[in-house]
Amino acid sequence: MNRALRLPILLLFFFSGTLLSPAFSQKYSNEFLNIGVGARAQGLGNSVIANIGDITAAAWNPAGLAGISPDKGLQIGAMHSEWFAGVGKFDYLGFSLPLANSERRIGVSLIRFGIDEIPNTLSLYEDDGTVNFDNLREFSAADYALLLSYAQPLKTKSGKLLIGGNVKVIHRRIGPFATAWGFGLDAGIQYQNGNWQLAAVVKDITSTFNAWAFNFTEREKEVLELTNNEIPISSVEVTKPQLTLGAARRFQWNKVGLTPELDVVVTTDGKRNTLISSSPFSIDPAFGVEADYNQFLFLRAGVNQFQRITDFDGEKSLTLRPAFGVGLVISGLHIDYAFTDPGDSQNLYSHVISLLLNVKPKKRE
Repeated sequence: MNRALRLPILLLFFFSGTLLSPAFSQKYSNEFLNIGVGARAQGLGNSVIANIGDITAAAWNPAGLAGISPDKGLQIGAMHSEWFAGVGKFDYLGFSLPLANSERRIGVSLIRFGIDEIPNTLSLYEDDGTVNFDNLREFSAADYALLLSYAQPLKTKSGKLLIGGNVKVIHRRIGPFATAWGFGLDAGIQYQNGNWQLAAVVKDITSTFNAWAFNFTEREKEVLELTNNEIPISSVEVTKPQLTLGAARRFQWNKVGLTPELDVVVTTDGKRNTLISSSPFSIDPAFGVEADYNQFLFLRAGVNQFQRITDFDGEKSLTLRPAFGVGLVISGLHIDYAFTDPGDSQNLYSHVISLLLNVKPKKRE
């Protein structure tokens, strides 16, 4: 098989080829959930857990759902972005409703990250070894997450304290070849005192388990063996807990506001290429700042994903992921845009657009 024809198979096993042991903890497991939803967050370098207070909080810090004012009623959010020059597509849809006790809120969020139209070369060859392009079929490799969220405030003697949590269901599918189901829990807290906002989030508190099942025909197994690819077996993939701490402060000058935030992400799945890298803990900071005029027009900038890169000459350099964004509020509609680099070596910047709509309940006369 020539090199061009082997590429789709290698792409397939980029997702599944490491799942060869009965149970293991893998770095970057369910990493699509760390991309983040909402163009506002993307424009701030993903540093939002302390000052977020809308439906997208379910993906960042579920406690922020309790920060949605009860008079905003039903809140709906949606986002679309394309990564790596349109190869990967990231989509989000969510909504939040107040309960009978209007200070308490629930939310439902659906996230999808997928690569579509991948050529399936496993059926490309006839029995006699000849190539038949009429047999070529396409498939998708996609990751899905369903978040069921709850948040409420707690009474305190000073300041404002919010708590929240997620129950999440993960579904991952690689065409007809492999599927996985996983379940996990997240918890978050926000505390506001004056102009200061502090927050903490723990994702995958009890670890998230993805159970993989593979489905290859005998013919496909034969092709895999002939191309020196291992045949995956049913396995369990474990996503270890991740802690994020954040602090933000609000500054106000008449109608002009400024809110900087610093977040620190602590992973527990082994040594990563981050600013502070060790085993089993690695630390990755993120910083963003948002300026607004009368809570109507917003300008944003942020940086995150600090990494040390070694070039062909052996020289090391520090890289980061910059982001910029704007936002506009028109009545109950929020329109946000971000321009950001997904962090690949080709510097292919992506456009991220998200919408947020408040559907206010009718007032009873």
